[in-house]
This record gives sequence, C-alpha cells and structure tokens, in this order.
Amino acid sequence: MRKALVVVTTVSLFAYVLQFVFAAVGAFTKPAGDGAFALHSVTGMAVIPALTLLTVLFAVLAKAPGRLVGLALLPLGLVVLQALIAMLANSLTDASGGSTPFGLTVAGLHALNGIIAVHVVVAVHQGARKLAQPAPVAATRVAVREGEPA
Repeated sequence: MRKALVVVTTVSLFAYVLQFVFAAVGAFTKPAGDGAFALHSVTGMAVIPALTLLTVLFAVLAKAPGRLVGLALLPLGLVVLQALIAMLANSLTDASGGSTPFGLTVAGLHALNGIIAVHVVVAVHQGARKLAQPAPVAATRVAVREGEPA
C-alpha cells in the first residue's frame, strides 16, 4: 500500500502541474469563450478531488501517521476554497459585467491558494516517499572480551 501511496501522490502532483497549464490555456485562449477554462474546471472539480480521496484512502491503508493522513486530506478543503474564491471573484464585477480591481485582487487569491495546494501535495508526496522507504537495519551490538581477536 505504501508504494501505491507514492504512485497516487505522484499522479496528484502531475495533475496539479496540468492544472496550471490548463489555467494558462484558458487565460490565453482568444477569443475567450465559456469553454476556455473547461479543462481547468474539470481537473479542479473532479480529478484533483478524486485523487485527494484516493491519497487519503491509501494513506490510511498504508498505516501512515495521523499527521500525514490529515495533510493528505487538506487539498480537498483547498479545492473547496478555490471554488469559493472563483465564485466570489466572478461576482465582483461592475454594472456592465467587467472586471473590477477588487475582483481581480480576489482572483489573484485563487492563484495563491493553488500555489499553497501544490506545496501541500509536495509535502504529502515527500511523506509518502519517506514512509515507503525500507526501515534501516538495526545495528547489533557485539561484545568483545579483552585479549580476544576481534
């Protein structure tokens, strides 16, 4: 199970990398239509939460320490916060539906929260890799009497 935990955290990291790529695709699509952020939305609302739940499941099955299990669950809360930040930023428009400076500032928090989520997933991945390493062999003490060859 510990190796499976490492695999799922690696896949999660890859999903987060793709999430940033998909955000850039949406931002630079011209003309920007409703579907410009479709891949970003699907990855953030379905793929990443599913991988987070798998990570938590494998962490529990691998008998990971409670701190690692809790850390593995944290991205799920950050995904919920992402959605709330995006909804708030989209609602902060002027009368014509255009962006406002405050709305853009809130939208910047969306990116900041994403960066925080990546750092959490990296920490979970590092914890999973450490957990999967074989335990070091304990040194055995050998008593040697004086005068005997070692």
